Amino acid sequence: MIVTFTANPSLDRTVALPGPLARGEVQRAVSVRQESGGKGVNVSRALVASGLESLAVLPGADSDPVLAGLREQAVPFVSLPIDEPLRTNVALTEPGGVTTKINEPGPVLAADQQEALIKLLLESSRGASWVVLAGSLPPGFPDNFYATVARRIREAGNGTAPLIAVDSSGAPLAASLTDAGTSDDGTGSGATTPGSGKPDLLKPNAEELAELAAAAGFAPATGDELEADPAAAAAAAAAVVRSGVGAVLATLGSKGAVLVTADGAWLATHPPVAAVSTVGAGDSALAGYLLAHGRGSAPADCLRQAVAHGAAAASLPGSTVPAVHQTTPDAVTITALRKD
Repeated sequence: MIVTFTANPSLDRTVALPGPLARGEVQRAVSVRQESGGKGVNVSRALVASGLESLAVLPGADSDPVLAGLREQAVPFVSLPIDEPLRTNVALTEPGGVTTKINEPGPVLAADQQEALIKLLLESSRGASWVVLAGSLPPGFPDNFYATVARRIREAGNGTAPLIAVDSSGAPLAASLTDAGTSDDGTGSGATTPGSGKPDLLKPNAEELAELAAAAGFAPATGDELEADPAAAAAAAAAVVRSGVGAVLATLGSKGAVLVTADGAWLATHPPVAAVSTVGAGDSALAGYLLAHGRGSAPADCLRQAVAHGAAAASLPGSTVPAVHQTTPDAVTITALRKD
């Protein structure tokens, strides 16, 4: 069982345009798609589509369209009832896959609701193999929310906690790397437990990897530079791993992805696909990695399935997620890289 946690889920509307986006002008859409979304939700959707057991944990009223969409797709979920509607995100896609996204901030959850959401996740993740903490945080959530949740999952697991993956951006992503946190060691000293809030897997894109690497003391680099140079991306990811993270799966757009662990580094590339929409491609890549990991695959083969899933997602409309039979892992090329 893989549990996903989406604190800020959304109803994703994808508007396909017949040509390039023309600012300030009226354009007619070719098509409009609407799907339940948010990073964790998308991971659960992709896993369920491939026949893997997954449970999505999220806030939302029982009648909310996001939850209704999950029911329609037969994606198991548990939710914390809230009064406010969940947000709607809009993606404008141009021919060739160029995507412009407009994301709403999401509903405000009070401190007691945040705590209730954490407790719901702790209850739901007992016996899980992985917990995926994914997406942006709603207004008012502390930046170190994911680090706090990771620590509490491990404390509740008492040595048998699930593995933890984080896929976010900005301050919440940085805090998952830099906030080691404190835990009660029984003495009341509040002693720091290094790495207690750090994930077993981070899934950044190139821009996010640049930010993480800088926080880990790596030489400054831009996302564009890392995306263009997989060897540099692997070195940046290695710096993040040395800071205490178990592994880094960094997606590099059309350049593929790199995976770095304490034991090695690999690049995976896929032949070009006819991109339709890049919405959710990174989420599908993470689902592919988890799918292969659950089968006991070696790290390089987990990366292979991740890239195959991401490529398949980019070839599908809207935030449609692929099933494993729609992916082509045999087309993926794996290259071993240096970590430094």
